[in-house]
Amino acid sequence: MQNDKTVVSAQDVANRAGVSRSAVSRTYTPGASVSDATRARVIKAAQELGYHVNHLARGLVRNRSGIVCLIVSEIATPYRAMLLSRLTQFLQDAGKVAMVINTDRSDNSVSAALQQAINFRADASIILSGMPDRAITQQCYKHGQSIILINRDEALPGSLSINLDAIREAETAVMAFQRAGCRHLAFANSLAGTPSLLKRESSFVTAAERAGLTVTVERTGNTSYESGQLLAQRLLTRHQRPDAVFCVTDLVACGFMDEARQRFSLKIPEDLCVIGYDNIPQAGWTSYNLTTFAQPVDIFARDAVKWLTDIGQGEAGSVPQGEQEHHTLLYQADVVWRGSVRGG
Repeated sequence: MQNDKTVVSAQDVANRAGVSRSAVSRTYTPGASVSDATRARVIKAAQELGYHVNHLARGLVRNRSGIVCLIVSEIATPYRAMLLSRLTQFLQDAGKVAMVINTDRSDNSVSAALQQAINFRADASIILSGMPDRAITQQCYKHGQSIILINRDEALPGSLSINLDAIREAETAVMAFQRAGCRHLAFANSLAGTPSLLKRESSFVTAAERAGLTVTVERTGNTSYESGQLLAQRLLTRHQRPDAVFCVTDLVACGFMDEARQRFSLKIPEDLCVIGYDNIPQAGWTSYNLTTFAQPVDIFARDAVKWLTDIGQGEAGSVPQGEQEHHTLLYQADVVWRGSVRGG
């Protein structure tokens, strides 16, 4: 073994194995032609010398760094943490490097982090929610990155959009409330104003109106547990108190349910039916037992990384970025029946 401070080169490995420098390169290039005997000699020599392939350097030669930016806000929320976990795992399995950029802060740190990613020649960016500013997406796009947009309403040429069918989910929620005998519906939303959250709200209102029901809509704050508490205070002190509430996320629903039980002494689902969205781990806890909609996080992550891999292998062709087609994948969020709705 050489001294730890010595940088071992591919030529050192070639000399040790008694092969050419190109044989070492082919050994570590997927799909390249190299005999089993040569491969074994190269790997043995590399292990003895402590050699590791510099994938970043090799990628830059091919103008592909393998770096993928994950641009995310509200990174600490359970749903975002689930999605981030699955994306990083699929990216690692595909041999790519994830660089996380947290957009919660409003100072120059976001721009600095993004510039760092550009300096490292990141191949792609995945925007994980509707909150990061459109200017961030445009900056990534301008620097030639492949773009994946999750739950956003932009349609950049050559990008991939991953969205959910809010209409079917809204109809399912309304039917569940009707079956439970509920007649006074409410929708509890935040002020985040992202496309996916607004779509959930409008779809639910439309589905309820088609069923001959009216919906009281209340919005406040961030998409958080605390906002759920405040929304409960507002909705449950109305003259016509709702007997069913569709919360825009599970986290909001958890705050809403706790406030309904602790401050207003309501029983769920006897006095109040509640449905959430995201199927975060807390939704299955005994204290919540929340009926909710499960976003197919694993499928999001798998299909996003597959699309990036196909682009990297040239399946998108040599069409200039601005002339490529925009692709959309539309998914269903399946209902998970638990005990927060009567008769569910």
